[in-house]
Amino acid sequence: MNPITENAPLAPLTTLRIGGAAKRLWTVDSEDGCVEAIKQLDQEGEQFLVLGGGSNVVISDQGFDGTALHLIYEGAEHQQRDDQTFAIDASAGDDWALLVDALVEAGLSGVECLAGIPGSVGATPIQNVGAYGQEVATTIEAVRVFNRATQQVEELSAAQCGFSYRNSVLKGNSELVVLGVRFLLERSPLSAPIAYLELAEKLGVGVGERAEAEAARSAVLELRRSKGMLLDPRDHDTWSAGSFFTNPILSASDFERLEQRVREHCEGGAQAPRFEAEGGTFKSSAAWLIEQAGFSRGEQRGQVAISSKHTLALTNLGGASAAELIAFAREIASRVDELFAVQLRPEPALVGLEW
Repeated sequence: MNPITENAPLAPLTTLRIGGAAKRLWTVDSEDGCVEAIKQLDQEGEQFLVLGGGSNVVISDQGFDGTALHLIYEGAEHQQRDDQTFAIDASAGDDWALLVDALVEAGLSGVECLAGIPGSVGATPIQNVGAYGQEVATTIEAVRVFNRATQQVEELSAAQCGFSYRNSVLKGNSELVVLGVRFLLERSPLSAPIAYLELAEKLGVGVGERAEAEAARSAVLELRRSKGMLLDPRDHDTWSAGSFFTNPILSASDFERLEQRVREHCEGGAQAPRFEAEGGTFKSSAAWLIEQAGFSRGEQRGQVAISSKHTLALTNLGGASAAELIAFAREIASRVDELFAVQLRPEPALVGLEW
């Protein structure tokens, strides 16, 4: 039985704890139940919002004038492909952080650097979740979706998902609803090659080298905790949607312009962080740009603050509104654009809010 609640507050279902109520909240406890609910809502012409862990969403103070589908169904199955490879078929409602812990403990390698990320499995392919040099795209074999256009359950290969930095064909695509994800992982006590310098240094290995997978997972959890990126109901500094802005991807000419602006506006020979990206583009650091624009950790606007530990996280100090949050985020983005001609983009999905 999938219970339906009228006029249901959505803030408690999000890590930001911000947002108004949905006209209806439909709690879905099975994949078949999810498919049937979507079919019924489409027949009724009712708009709907899919919620998993609520860790990457900002809901407006007016809430959602439709039905919120809250996916709580869980269950991961595994299949041994060969001596070294296992396929893990996880449900959309599975808790991602708990799944990573279980996979590492089972001796499977490939997602250990994604430990501690709040949210559900179903959200991970949508924005190609990544952290500390690792992305889910490197281990996803296929994504199971309900296609509202064909009214069928279909499977998308990793190639069909079109993964890129914090993006995929699923992002912003209301026609495809993720039901489950199949990962291919290596059976190994060692991590995938460590690609992130800060993590490599903490583990005492070189970039590109491997470490014990359990050690990598533990190190990532320590780093996330130090940056307020592990959820703690008692600590408002963790009441966030994670990194609010994505790191900007710039063309060569745009990066040259950024470097010129840095010379004009920054002191002490400052240099913008630069990392090679796809297609001859360059990734820079949103956190660095925000700090260079004059914003500090812990800086407040009403009941919203930049995390005291991590410049990219905007936090709810208690009783914050979505309007306050978005206003502060726009202030930050506007100042960065004014100084450095770089447009920061929000990472979380915005529901009922304009950017």
